[in-house]
Amino acid sequence: MSRWMDMPQLLETAIDDISGSAGGVVMVPAAALMLVLQLFSLASAAQSGNVGPPPTCPSSCGNLSVPYPFGIGASCSLPGFNLTCDRTRHPPRLLVGDGALQIVEISLANSTVRALYTAGAVNINFSTSATSVDGSGTWSGGLGAASDSPYVVSEWRNQLVVTGCNVQGTLLGGSGNVITGCSSFCSIDDKWTGAVVTTPDEGATACSGIRCCETPIPIGRPSYNVQFKYLDVENTGLLPVAVRIAEHGWFDSVAAQMLNNSVRDSTLGTPVPVVLDWAVASTPIVPGTPAADAAGNSSCPSDAARSACRGSHSACHNVTNNYRTGYVCRCQNGYDGNPYLSSGCQDINECEVPGNCFGICTNTDGSYECRCPRGASGNPYVEHGCIKSSLGLSIGLGVGSGAGLLVLVLGAVFVTRRIKHRRARMLKQKFFKQNRGHLLQQLVSQKADIAEKMIIPLIELEKATNNFDKARELGGGGHGTVYKGILSDQHVVAIKKSKVAIQREIDEFINEVAILSQINHRNVVKLFGCCLETQVPLLVYEFIPNGTLYDHLHVEGPATLSWECRLRIATETARALAYLHMAVSFPIIHRDIKSHNILLDGSMIAKVSDFGASRCIPTYNTGISTAIQGTFGYLDPMYYYTGRLTEKSDVFSFGVVLIELLTRKKPYSYRSPKDDGLVAHFTALLSEGNLVHVLDPQVIEEAGEQVGEVAAIAASCVKMKAEDRPTMRQVEMTLESIQAPVQNVVQRTGTRICDEKQKAVMYPLVEGTSKQESSRQYSLEEEYLLSARYPR
Repeated sequence: MSRWMDMPQLLETAIDDISGSAGGVVMVPAAALMLVLQLFSLASAAQSGNVGPPPTCPSSCGNLSVPYPFGIGASCSLPGFNLTCDRTRHPPRLLVGDGALQIVEISLANSTVRALYTAGAVNINFSTSATSVDGSGTWSGGLGAASDSPYVVSEWRNQLVVTGCNVQGTLLGGSGNVITGCSSFCSIDDKWTGAVVTTPDEGATACSGIRCCETPIPIGRPSYNVQFKYLDVENTGLLPVAVRIAEHGWFDSVAAQMLNNSVRDSTLGTPVPVVLDWAVASTPIVPGTPAADAAGNSSCPSDAARSACRGSHSACHNVTNNYRTGYVCRCQNGYDGNPYLSSGCQDINECEVPGNCFGICTNTDGSYECRCPRGASGNPYVEHGCIKSSLGLSIGLGVGSGAGLLVLVLGAVFVTRRIKHRRARMLKQKFFKQNRGHLLQQLVSQKADIAEKMIIPLIELEKATNNFDKARELGGGGHGTVYKGILSDQHVVAIKKSKVAIQREIDEFINEVAILSQINHRNVVKLFGCCLETQVPLLVYEFIPNGTLYDHLHVEGPATLSWECRLRIATETARALAYLHMAVSFPIIHRDIKSHNILLDGSMIAKVSDFGASRCIPTYNTGISTAIQGTFGYLDPMYYYTGRLTEKSDVFSFGVVLIELLTRKKPYSYRSPKDDGLVAHFTALLSEGNLVHVLDPQVIEEAGEQVGEVAAIAASCVKMKAEDRPTMRQVEMTLESIQAPVQNVVQRTGTRICDEKQKAVMYPLVEGTSKQESSRQYSLEEEYLLSARYPR
């Protein structure tokens, strides 16, 4: 880059060298004049910002093209994008880093590099003790962790693959934080004669935990620490033991070869394809620094002249994740090419793309126009969409058959109305069957009066919402719209109208209706019913005006809910969960307890909601195996690793909510200076007696000695082993005993105090009177749409 910045100086020197001073006449040879013109042209290009590789830079290595910002050699690329072409091999190889990664494809459109990790499997160094055999290693493609390194392992295009019998592999970050891991098992028969290393279907190659396992990599980094552990030291050496980071789907195609123990040594060094993400101006995020706090902010330079996006039709896109920030360049819609060069984004001739236009096509800058030929009309974007028309013939037919057409129209109106009503009735019956209405009737058939009330006709909801008028909308999102309505019995309700539905969501919908229809508790949201006569089911809930616990906790400002209010909400939530676990005929496990699913009514009473993922467990069972569902940060780790669901899974999630109430930190995004999650950081500080460093200052000021008691409850709820955690009934009783002094004060004063956003709201306890004030009007369904942003 410096050689182009010095171009004006070189130009001036060249002119001085070829100039003569005799008589003021300059004699310029032809060759020298040509040199001056070339230098002047290059200097003008550099001054105008047309940055790119010098013309002497190689544009390929072997048969692989090397597009800018990548380059081979000095000054041929942007910082960090310099590659090496190994021409000692035939064909030549394009390398990145220390040479362990051989590039096979570069994509500017996806901002990825596909490479072969020539080292193959991770080199594991083992240490043996009397009871265990453990190992450790490092996966590194020589990318380094320097601030100018643009590469990280692509998160969703790669996966961790572990092979072997009864082994476990784990990926760790730079500070020892666990990123992901999986275990591979070989069954041992009852006679202990050996391990069963075959699967029931020898043709199956997918790794699901038998002989090998695969798992996604949620955090992209340039390198990983690897921990390896034998889960059964008595049965080793039956299959090749290896840990690999590989492109998604690669191992399935070579599993038969990689699991052959007779060729284990040769397969360990087999090159593995891996996909790298890259970004310009990539900067690692250090936890606890201002850069980490602003990680979600724009990374594109505010000064366009400093951006690497040089194309006149290019745009800058931010790149942010758990490890670094940066940006990439993309050509705008209708353009294609290299956005890192001034003339790299060229207009696409859409008229040459098959299937774009079946009429007369005219290409425009960045788009195109498509119209039917003269004398034809219709849709030119579909094949045979343009139909020739004759104006004279149309007029003649219209005049000649006007009288007959009038009679036909009158008759058609009558017939159409009859057909319309019949189709509407048949369509309602079709949707009722499609939405598993008969299943819902069976689930609540034991109480016929409840079943009759739970299924609400569509016409009732249309009247309640003025035919789903936009003025009745409470909110909306990517999954649907929520309306406020008033039923004929004068109940104010919130009605969810989803946009689309898939079978799994319909099954969860029926599950939630069946569960809520059997629950009658003060601290569980009330479900009035549902409508199954539309393409997607409609849910009708009681109207909850005060939003979610998450809304009230995570607001700007130093103060939020008072300590008394937080303690009461925690006690009411524990009471609802204890009821679900112990007081119903079939214990119900919620499976997704979090602050988003705890609603607050007009009196700030807690209401547990969102039972779409809940499961009923017979009393003679101690747990069931299910697909993992829940929210990151609140999910029970034992349930995540084993897939076995028990009531203690809800206890763990409730413990995380208690920690959230004490700290006002978000469990799914909080990272300590040591890169620990909220639960690990909280329990570590509690054991050290330094809990004050993470507590909410308002809690410290208001709670007094009660902080330690509630913190101890939270710590016991989030213990790693499920059997070490208390039951929800025990948690409820303990919280009630802590809350007792507060309740005595409330009874003496005759008021209930709960601060919301620095406003003291008084609720008289005299029977028959109430005062409800709220700054915002929310419903359960608004909270449901908000909760959908955090996938299970």
